[in-house]
Amino acid sequence: MTAFWTETDFDDHELVQLVRDRKSGLTAIIALHSTHLGPGAGGTRFWHYAEPEAAMRDALRLSRGMSYKNAMAGLPMGGGKAVILADSDKTKTPEMLAAFADAVDALGGQYVTAEDVGISEADMAAVAQRTQYVSGLPVEGEDAAGGDPGPFTALGIFLGIKAAVKHKLGKDSMNGVHVALQGVGSVGGGVARLLAKEGAKLTLSDINEDRCRALATELDAECVASDAIMSVPCDVFSPNALGAILDDEGIGRLDCKIVAGGANNQLKRPEHGPMLAKRGILYAPDYVINAGGIISVTLEYLCRQEEAPCDINEVRKRIALIPGRLEEIWQESDKTGESPDQVADRLAQALIGRG
Repeated sequence: MTAFWTETDFDDHELVQLVRDRKSGLTAIIALHSTHLGPGAGGTRFWHYAEPEAAMRDALRLSRGMSYKNAMAGLPMGGGKAVILADSDKTKTPEMLAAFADAVDALGGQYVTAEDVGISEADMAAVAQRTQYVSGLPVEGEDAAGGDPGPFTALGIFLGIKAAVKHKLGKDSMNGVHVALQGVGSVGGGVARLLAKEGAKLTLSDINEDRCRALATELDAECVASDAIMSVPCDVFSPNALGAILDDEGIGRLDCKIVAGGANNQLKRPEHGPMLAKRGILYAPDYVINAGGIISVTLEYLCRQEEAPCDINEVRKRIALIPGRLEEIWQESDKTGESPDQVADRLAQALIGRG
């Protein structure tokens, strides 16, 4: 493995820390990309990586994405991310979470963590027993912000898909619009349910075939194999699983007019955004369309720090701004000839003082 700071995904990160705790067996990476706008905020991913390079790549790319996401969402937070390297059995213990919490706390508020793939609300509650720098904790009552970010992420993606359909297809309704969703877990499943309520035609896929079939039955949708979803002829392809799927091969398989979904880092490399644009496929930059969850947990964190109540209506109000941000990006893309991801990156970089 070469020095990580010479890798393509290293982007002048302010801090990259390896955390090892022999007693609990914890191995983790905490990456802070930028604290220009505030503490680096971003979730913790618990995942088994076959190669350590993949864990470092995730930490670097995801933390940079959080810098851009928080900036474009108008939040007073920078970008950070953590990955906990799980064994092949994905063994997770209270001792590991405690050691990770201590590492977060030792940074003194530079990094604020939250849940991500493989981490639950209960895990974050356990981390919060040892550090205050945690967001997305369970909340009481339906009118309070915070808790599971999944439904808020799904809402923003749903609104973003509607905006993309209006921009690209000229349609104000989702009725009869064919959407192929890759991944129907907490986020993708929420998006599918919101789309179904508006009459969209749905094709679903998930690595958990039972979950896919159950949701397809619930929504009167079709379920296809995971390796077939990117080739389904449709209006909108919505990736809501893991990232880096839009590479040469993946883009070549697409038979759609729009790509709009919640997966992070959908474009494998910078050249893949222009490649989508060259094919006439409208792209919704992932860190703009999927910001609903971080909006919710950040407002919950800030209100808790100020010991003030946090109204869920403020969260919904901010999520409702996502379609407008996307439309600004698409209009600028149409005007300049830059691909939407290039426009979004340029705007985000300016916001974090790197323009």
